[in-house]
Amino acid sequence: MSHLYAIALGSNRPHGRFGAPASVIEAAIARLDRQFDLFDASEIMLNPARGLRGRDFANAVALVESGAEPSAMLTCLKGIEREFGRRPGKRWGDRVLDLDILAWSGGAFHSSGLSIPHRRLAERPFALEPLASIAPNWPLDGALTARHLAHRLARRRPRG
Repeated sequence: MSHLYAIALGSNRPHGRFGAPASVIEAAIARLDRQFDLFDASEIMLNPARGLRGRDFANAVALVESGAEPSAMLTCLKGIEREFGRRPGKRWGDRVLDLDILAWSGGAFHSSGLSIPHRRLAERPFALEPLASIAPNWPLDGALTARHLAHRLARRRPRG
């Protein structure tokens, strides 16, 4: 059985081979396409670092199709992060590549170390907005879709 996954991609550290974070995201999307069936990918967004510390992030969301169950999919994604040079470190530290499962076509999933939909998705415009741009009707919170949650989040954010 095949599943559709929404994968968040983030980078805020240059890579020796791929260059700036936006180029790392492009390379990571190509890597996902080689391992899985890439269904779609959002545009890459540039975002300030959370808490105004550290380097700015490049973020995107990719939709991929895979027969893997969520725990196996997470293991595959962590392997790709390591291929790109990600090493264990500070929880909110700089990273060359971060891959997170935001949602999957199987609905809610919870195990030790993995919750789908992603627990903090409704609070993260850098993940929710790209997801809503390519899968606006994806159900995330009961009857609420990615578009609904993105709209709610945009209304809550202070305007600069």
